[in-house]
Amino acid sequence: MSEVRPNVTMIAAVGRNGVIGDGETMPWHLSEDLKFFKRTTMGHPMVMGRRTFDSMGALPGRRSVVVTRSRDWSHDGVEVAHSVEEALDLVAGDGEVFVVGGGEVYRLALPYVARLVITEVDQSPEGSVTFPEIDPEDWVETSREARTGFAWVTYERSSRPPEAR
Repeated sequence: MSEVRPNVTMIAAVGRNGVIGDGETMPWHLSEDLKFFKRTTMGHPMVMGRRTFDSMGALPGRRSVVVTRSRDWSHDGVEVAHSVEEALDLVAGDGEVFVVGGGEVYRLALPYVARLVITEVDQSPEGSVTFPEIDPEDWVETSREARTGFAWVTYERSSRPPEAR
């Protein structure tokens, strides 16, 4: 059974319809949000899937751990894990860790995450990659900062244990 790790945060930009991309790119370019992402993740390890890594590469000032099924995939300066659990074990003890995508990695990592940092984008783009549903039984909104066309929203995992729900 997976258990929540207090230092694991998920960060994502999500459309009103749950879409985060089309498998290759994000459906929007919000420079203010990209700066927010950089500020928020700088100096912290980032866990991501291989396709997410392919779309953004290794970002300066952040340790990159790529989750891939491929046993022979490698990239200079990047650590490789073959499961979300293995990736989180690699960065255990590194302070706050950010799970940065994509859709499958978000779904697999969700049981381990204590906090969500979501950019709620005021668009409903077409796309095949979605963010998992944020269930109000599991998550409590703790802050919201409205911007033009989007909002930065933080959720904390509910303190109620699963068996009490």
